[in-house]
Amino acid sequence: MELLLDVPSLLEYVGPAVELIAGSCTSGILSPRRVSFNLRTALAEALTNAIAYGNQQDPGRVVQVRVELTSAAVRVYVVDEGAGFDPSLVPDPTLPENVDREEGRGLFVLRHLVDQVDFNDKGNAVCLTLLAG
Repeated sequence: MELLLDVPSLLEYVGPAVELIAGSCTSGILSPRRVSFNLRTALAEALTNAIAYGNQQDPGRVVQVRVELTSAAVRVYVVDEGAGFDPSLVPDPTLPENVDREEGRGLFVLRHLVDQVDFNDKGNAVCLTLLAG
């Protein structure tokens, strides 16, 4: 199954988009706990970043979300219209020198909530993979 959704670049759309997508992932591929916490939280973080940083909250831009449900995994692709970024340059928020900085926390959270996080070369698209279970 595949779900496609264009989300306007306004933060008020994050919650409704997350609920719509999470509601479509209740087919038993993921445990209810992983849908209710991991998927929702990771998707909210990815959408918020795409809207706020990628599209600069420009209501003329959209964030494209594509969800692929297979028997092995749920993959959520989030693509913004921004310039992108290099995730390897994001500081590790667990290092003592970065504890007081806000940069890097979202990426850290994503990597701990899902089984795999992949970015495209431009850095304006992320794929979040949650394996079945």
